Amino acid sequence: MSIDILEMLKEPRLVKVCAPMVRYSKLQFRTLVRQYDCDICFTPMILADSFVQSAKARDNEFSSNEGDEPLIVQFAAKNVHDFLNAAEMVAPYCNGVDLNCGCPQRWALKEGYGADLLKKPDLVKDLIYQVRNRISNPFTVSVKIRLLKDIYKTIEFCRILEKAGVSFLTVHARTPDMRNEPIDLDSLKLVRDSVKLPLIANGDVKNLESAEKLYRESNCEGVMSAKGILTNPGLFSGHSVTPLNCVQDWLDITSTIPTQFICFHHHLVFMLEKILPKKSRMFFNNLQNKTTVLEFLKDTYGIKPNINPKLLELTKCIFNIPNTKYNMCTVKDDDDLNINFLGNIFAES
Repeated sequence: MSIDILEMLKEPRLVKVCAPMVRYSKLQFRTLVRQYDCDICFTPMILADSFVQSAKARDNEFSSNEGDEPLIVQFAAKNVHDFLNAAEMVAPYCNGVDLNCGCPQRWALKEGYGADLLKKPDLVKDLIYQVRNRISNPFTVSVKIRLLKDIYKTIEFCRILEKAGVSFLTVHARTPDMRNEPIDLDSLKLVRDSVKLPLIANGDVKNLESAEKLYRESNCEGVMSAKGILTNPGLFSGHSVTPLNCVQDWLDITSTIPTQFICFHHHLVFMLEKILPKKSRMFFNNLQNKTTVLEFLKDTYGIKPNINPKLLELTKCIFNIPNTKYNMCTVKDDDDLNINFLGNIFAES
């Protein structure tokens, strides 16, 4: 893929980014938000070791098409071997890879992923350096972090990564212990002033106005939304709540790209959260199959799915599998890693 993300981040405008959300930022949702002024999309966080080890994991975790760009694939990794191999495998099908250094969920910390890496700057430096030196520009190698309680350690961490050749950073302006508290804008601004590389700001982006405000106040090159864009995929195009056209587009996309019911339904649960009356919302949220969901939408809004011939076919990904001892290993299911489908996905992914 030839799009240069760094060139995008140099443009004198707000670059709008869809966050990596566990089980939600998949191709179908990326296809939707790209129709509503989203500039860059991340995949959900993917465990790099599982991706390298298992064809099943690759099939479950990654799909794309020719229109799915610019795209950044986010990995959870804790050694150079896994991150480098995973990055080289996806490089032909994306515009960059991102290392998750912010996930605060207990399973991630226990396994040495996510925010646990904030305590290991030398390891992260090596991860970035090795991938940066194996895959040439314009392919990006980025890191998504949370703030450390000591802001000066955060700045030191970012400077180490800058020297290692990281392309850009995404900063979720909360510490790993923070959940729904307001973001720490002052600390974010200190980080911005302390490094020269592009930054994407993340946190509390609930509508276009808050995205523009964060862009102005943080002086970052881009702004990322998670919960806000999940609840309203039309957020970056200025809609205050999910427009019905967006619901229609979701029906069309998921009728063209095969989509499991739980994914199809849960996205609609989020999209309709602020536009359905409480009683109707409770009824809709408890529907158990696609037929009843479609009947509800037809009766309530007069909309039904259409096959969209403009949607591109899935890319047939042919991965260059590294010759390692892992090839015949089995991979744990997500449930074995204590990832709850409707858990606190917005803590960070």
